[in-house]
Amino acid sequence: MINDFDAASGLSFFLYRSAARPDIGNGDLTRILSVARSRNKAAGLTGCLHHEDGLFFQWIEGPHAGLRPVIESILRDDRHHDVTVLNEGPLDVRRFEDWQMRFSDRDRKSLMDWFAAQSMSTVDRNEYAGGVVAFLQSIV
Repeated sequence: MINDFDAASGLSFFLYRSAARPDIGNGDLTRILSVARSRNKAAGLTGCLHHEDGLFFQWIEGPHAGLRPVIESILRDDRHHDVTVLNEGPLDVRRFEDWQMRFSDRDRKSLMDWFAAQSMSTVDRNEYAGGVVAFLQSIV
């Protein structure tokens, strides 16, 4: 369930994890990125999408008015399921200002390996969400 931050003005963010449909392939990922980059550019949104071991992790940020319809679209998208909102809310400064949608996958850098090398909890929801964001920002 999305927290109600409709009163937020300025920038907002949305971070989630979901399970990709089992038949998602490289062609699907290319189409997802193409549409996301075009849509995000038009709405003034930026972010990062990571795909690994059948899971999606995405941070998306931008003007609240442009972000809300994208969140609703993400939640309706049948290319994934079991969407877990890790964090969302107002944002002071963009974290991915130069990326309409940065993409990474296990071949580029592994989130699972990154967590294994860190001394942070994947059980504590806040620490886990913070770790996902730190990982996404670490991808060069």
